[in-house]
Amino acid sequence: MEDSPRKAVFVDRDGTLIVEKGFLSDPDGVEVIPGAIEAVKKLNDEGFAVIVVSNQSGVARGYFGEDAVVKVNDRVKSLFAEGGAKIDALYYCPHYANGSVEEYAIDCPCRKPGTGMVEKAVRELNVVPAFVIGDRKSDVELGKNLGVPAVLVLSGYGREQPDEVVKMADFVAEDISSAVDWILNSLKTER
Repeated sequence: MEDSPRKAVFVDRDGTLIVEKGFLSDPDGVEVIPGAIEAVKKLNDEGFAVIVVSNQSGVARGYFGEDAVVKVNDRVKSLFAEGGAKIDALYYCPHYANGSVEEYAIDCPCRKPGTGMVEKAVRELNVVPAFVIGDRKSDVELGKNLGVPAVLVLSGYGREQPDEVVKMADFVAEDISSAVDWILNSLKTER
């Protein structure tokens, strides 16, 4: 018998786990948001898979190559691991329909709020989506498209989101720490 799937929290990278710095391509520029490592560790301790899903249109725009995205992702994963927190996987979409690099300038089903990255994670990691956390409309819409609660964090671009996005979110949190606390508290009330 196959193992039953683990519940997964799908988390945005820039502005949610690490400080938003525009189109980040240098791993030395990775700066973890205070409390983010501890928040991921709490999810680990509760048995959740933590999976990063990130739109990286800088590739399609010609700002940097996919190798830069991979290096930044590796740096993020190692910084969290050094702090005792496990990120199970990092997925990214390099596509953007209005990009300048022809091979990447496509309308891709992986680009959030599309569910392609999550579907890939479900296939590859034997997980089931439980929550989405992020700082943009596309993150909140991803949660809605998956039929799971979506938490808007006010870090990153969160404070700049229009009222419609705030109203669409299941919860609005100051940062990832508050988001994870809300998730864990909501699970306690279900029990």
